[in-house]
Amino acid sequence: MTRALLSIGGNLGDRLAHLRAAVAGLGDTVLVVSGVYETPPWGDADQPSYLNAAVMVAAPDRGPRDWLETAWRLEAEAGRTRDPERRFGPRTLDVDVIAVWADDGTPVLSDDERLTLPHPRAHLRAFVLRPWIDIDPFGAVPGHGSLDVLLREGPAAADAGGIQPRPDLTLEFSR
Repeated sequence: MTRALLSIGGNLGDRLAHLRAAVAGLGDTVLVVSGVYETPPWGDADQPSYLNAAVMVAAPDRGPRDWLETAWRLEAEAGRTRDPERRFGPRTLDVDVIAVWADDGTPVLSDDERLTLPHPRAHLRAFVLRPWIDIDPFGAVPGHGSLDVLLREGPAAADAGGIQPRPDLTLEFSR
């Protein structure tokens, strides 16, 4: 069995509907879902704000590459198109595999060109760290440190003030 932390977000179309469809598309692999946060764009400021959340998933028959293929499937189902000129540009849905853990809780490390684990920029992104804290308050980005310290004192701290909780928006799931 592997457990994975997925970061989901989008800023085009019906943002909440895209997040809800992603959670529904994960089916019974979903263990817990964070709250929803409205966040400024990262890496490319000329675009609308995002809705972001984190999802912890687990399945006995899925490895890291399977989680990546699931992420790509969910993005395709949301109609995501990639603009090579705007790597961090707007999108209907972005699903990133942030970290994966083996059965014994050991973080899976990968430097494969298609899947780097943990995600190489997770520790820099407040929009990843803040929702992750909702579902794993004592969690850590493997190799980088605890979520709360990274969000409070790391490079992501500069962006943390721009993240707005959206308690009026929810992502439901059933197991």
